[in-house]
Amino acid sequence: MSRTPRPSVVVVGAGPRGTGFLERLAANLPALYQDLELDIHLVDPFPAGGGRIWRQEQSPLLWMNSMAEDVTMFTDDSVQLAGPVCPGPTLAEWAGVEGQSFPSRRRQGAYLRWVYEQAVAALPLGVRVHEHRTRALRISGPREGRQRVRLEGREQPLLADLVVLALGHLDAEPDAEQRELSGFAARHGLVHLPPDFTADSDLSALPAGEPVIVRGFGLAFIDLMVLLTEGRGGRYEADTYRPSGREPVLYVGSRRGVPYHSKIGYAWQGERPPLPRFFGPAQTDELLGRPGPLDFRRDIWPLIDKELGHAHYHRLFTAHRQRTAAAWPAFEKAYAAATPGSAELAALVAAAVPDPADRLDLHALDRPLDGVLHPTGDALQEGLRAYITADLARRHDPAQSQDLAVFLALLSVYGQLVRLGDLGDGGRWHGFFSYLASGPPGPRLRQLLALSRAGVVRFLGPGITVEADERRGLFRAAGAAVPGEWTEARALVEARLPDPTLERTRSPLLRALYADGARATPAGLLRVDPADGRILERDGRPHPRRFALGPHTTARAGGAFTRPRTGGPAFAQNDAAARAALGLLRELSCRDRLSA
Repeated sequence: MSRTPRPSVVVVGAGPRGTGFLERLAANLPALYQDLELDIHLVDPFPAGGGRIWRQEQSPLLWMNSMAEDVTMFTDDSVQLAGPVCPGPTLAEWAGVEGQSFPSRRRQGAYLRWVYEQAVAALPLGVRVHEHRTRALRISGPREGRQRVRLEGREQPLLADLVVLALGHLDAEPDAEQRELSGFAARHGLVHLPPDFTADSDLSALPAGEPVIVRGFGLAFIDLMVLLTEGRGGRYEADTYRPSGREPVLYVGSRRGVPYHSKIGYAWQGERPPLPRFFGPAQTDELLGRPGPLDFRRDIWPLIDKELGHAHYHRLFTAHRQRTAAAWPAFEKAYAAATPGSAELAALVAAAVPDPADRLDLHALDRPLDGVLHPTGDALQEGLRAYITADLARRHDPAQSQDLAVFLALLSVYGQLVRLGDLGDGGRWHGFFSYLASGPPGPRLRQLLALSRAGVVRFLGPGITVEADERRGLFRAAGAAVPGEWTEARALVEARLPDPTLERTRSPLLRALYADGARATPAGLLRVDPADGRILERDGRPHPRRFALGPHTTARAGGAFTRPRTGGPAFAQNDAAARAALGLLRELSCRDRLSA
């Protein structure tokens, strides 16, 4: 009689998410799978642990945008999970660096490699790990049978009892606008760099001394700024930038017209806001129980508004009492009864918080330059430098610690949104979260100010418009803050990551999965069961043997990494997926033994 094949799991993507899943698999194995045999196949063209984004072969100038003390790959008792808590060091503790430093991506990649090695070492003797440094091309196989994972450069597919997709950030084919801009650039001998991971872009095409229009003011722009300045030999002396002469001139604008808010530069002290308060499991359960689709602005945003506001005012009243004019218990009771966005709530806040600067205005935070006009481009430069300077001062001032309370509330909110899956908001929430909570380190914004004073960076402001001028054969750009003033350039850079859409992804595996029946949201995210990450098919049923975790799914979590003691929804997702996978493997093993 032929021997039953060893049980097998294929994990596609061996970066942080694949490593996190492996850690949870190792943690849950003793209780759920004992010492049974298992093969784990990790498929990734980049080294396991760091994967593509955190690989060693990238510029040492590129930093994380998280403090070393705020990065952990290990669970703690703040995480709601069914599996065991397995504590471990933060990046700061592991690397022996200052907790409030911003390590290089290379250093983070080394930490991730160590975490991966620890997870492999924790696996029982009967479990074997196989690394495949290539791409997965397609998954096939019946719902109730073994899956076949075809790999690039390998004739025979991997056979798997289940497959986990942990692909991370995806490349994408250009959309219609990007194709038009690339075609225009090709016709006129111009340079157009579409959305991409900046470290992988060919920046050598951007010549020294020439203007470059940059659309996007988030973290991709910060990387671009670093690689085109220090990366070309420039240097900083205190608050002054000394150009090398090899830099282009970057004209940068975006919808908001400002960079993401600086990382907060102080630690939490004192009483934490009671989170969740207005948007927790009970409210999420109620939303999930409603018939029909949810509307983000109508059903979800009021809960977010209320939660963020409560955290803000709780901190203001408890830590900065001298700036309030009411007792917290009375204010909290009235706040709880008021409708978000109502005149009643506005009057309550105005009476209790005398200084308008101490009141939370989410719209003003999201669109700080709405309606702001400048007579000239030079006036805009001065205005933006003043804005960035003020943001830096505020985000490093413990007297404004209500901002850190709002940050903690944002993390809490994200933990609930993961359960809701597709928000139907076109990605606006994720963009708002990133802008407010996932901005660059303060030193990067101080460098941006120095570059602005040196004339290497010029601000275009909010509401950026980009045109392709066929008659003159140039790109043109203008912002809403200086009406009628246009900038012309022979190069355009889209400073953002591609949108993770199933229809336009360059991943042949995901494209085939979509063609074979996997469900996608209107925004192109892969629909998964929020309970355990199983991929949903077009009939709404979760596939019993296919899982997906990460930013290309409807259960994506906020931020690349988890701060210690903040609940870590990504940890909970990894744990639930690992336990579901082990449960299936145990069931199959029992079935095989009974039929033997």
